[in-house]
Amino acid sequence: MTTPPNAVPESIVASQSSEVALPTNPLYWCIRRELWEYRSIYLAPLAVAGVFLSGFLLHLHKLPDSMRAAMTPDAAQQRQALIQPFDFAAAAVMGTAFLVGMLYCLDALHAERRDRSILFWKSLPVSDFTTALAKASIPLMILPVVSYAITVALQGIMLLLSILVLFASGLSPAILWNQLSFFQSAYLLLYHLFTVHVLWYAPIYAFLLLISAWARRTPLLWAVLPVGAICVFERVVFHTSYFARFIGERFSGGPEMDTSTMSGGFPLHPGVHLTPGHFLMAPGLWIGLLFAAAFLAVAARIRRYRQPE
Repeated sequence: MTTPPNAVPESIVASQSSEVALPTNPLYWCIRRELWEYRSIYLAPLAVAGVFLSGFLLHLHKLPDSMRAAMTPDAAQQRQALIQPFDFAAAAVMGTAFLVGMLYCLDALHAERRDRSILFWKSLPVSDFTTALAKASIPLMILPVVSYAITVALQGIMLLLSILVLFASGLSPAILWNQLSFFQSAYLLLYHLFTVHVLWYAPIYAFLLLISAWARRTPLLWAVLPVGAICVFERVVFHTSYFARFIGERFSGGPEMDTSTMSGGFPLHPGVHLTPGHFLMAPGLWIGLLFAAAFLAVAARIRRYRQPE
């Protein structure tokens, strides 16, 4: 019996049918879409790290003099003289990531209506809640990981260059290494990002996503002006500032930052004691997470019925 010329082998047909039947992960591809569209998610922290590293290189020749001046028994003065650039590097990258996260959330759901791409994305078999969850994953998952990797890499390069300069100057880098506690600082940075930038800042990002889904024009103004108006109204009418204090506490980092301040140092200071129990028992944490979940649910609901601009 001869095989028809146009017949396709059964193995190929079976393999193609199995490939078609493979399940897809809409959340994963939605996150990939955000990374394709918003390259500032990783380019902005990288740019800040590059600028900071350039400035560090320009002042690296002063490190031997700073090392000699830090030869004092006072550990606080030693850290102030030697480790301050590393603290500033971490603060610059993390602050940039926080700012990028807020700007991204304000634009995430508004931009797709502005450029009318929402018509295409709604034609795909992806729910509105999955889309909102994917957009919330950028500031809550992707940006902390990106900022952590960039900060650790930046501090590692700075430490390596400092060690080379000290060796070339005939000085021992032991004091610098002991004061920095590189691996402990990396662990404290990871803890700080998870507690503050993920859990504590979650309602901020979710609220901005809600504004992005609701506002027809200028979501930045709709996010800032009502909050400012409430603060002014409370101050003028009741002569109090509870709401402003509440907003300030949310942006300042909550219990973990308060513990760092009481310890007398930067949140990444090796002498800071971790207090996960104190942080997890804070009522503001759980209330904020409940509000974050509600904001995301409302944002997904609004997106379902919002039409292009």
